[in-house]
Amino acid sequence: MTGVGAAINTAEVAPGSSVAVFGCGGVGLNCIQGAAISGGEPIIAVDVRDNKLELGKQFGATHTVNASEVDPVERIKEITDGRGVHYAFEAIGLIGETFRQAILCTRSRGVTVFVGHAPENTPVEFDARMLMPEKMVIGSMYGTARPHVDFPRLVSLYKAGQLKLDELVTRTYPLEGINDAFEALARGEVARSVLDLTE
Repeated sequence: MTGVGAAINTAEVAPGSSVAVFGCGGVGLNCIQGAAISGGEPIIAVDVRDNKLELGKQFGATHTVNASEVDPVERIKEITDGRGVHYAFEAIGLIGETFRQAILCTRSRGVTVFVGHAPENTPVEFDARMLMPEKMVIGSMYGTARPHVDFPRLVSLYKAGQLKLDELVTRTYPLEGINDAFEALARGEVARSVLDLTE
């Protein structure tokens, strides 16, 4: 709900609009597929891990940018003929720099959505004039969810094969493997892990 809803509900991505998603973890992958369901094009996935960028492609990204190798803002502008994207999503939530980059890569009148929940007191420093081209920055809480509307919609999208949920589950662990699951998450090895309580 958090990622798909950020694209569909919070940003209301329009068909044919360009999109950048910073972070290809579970939330970012769902931002990507929410943008794809909405008809976004191109959809640019940004991460520092190649395995995560490959997952981004599986969930609908048309382009990938490894931010450990190139300046993601400049690369996104190259892909969009210098204009930047209509919508940028920050789905990492760890440091201020990726929030700043998400704003920088949007075009005039573009929308940046803060989906990643950074630790308290995380500063995001930028020149105030960055917003003068009528850029908008908005936060998204749980994908602007309306459970009575959105949950049935997500189920319908899943049943129709448009929403990938099974593919999000990279690994399954027994309850006693919970620490292993958290360690794999910290190493960036998984999109989502599931604890199987029946084992």
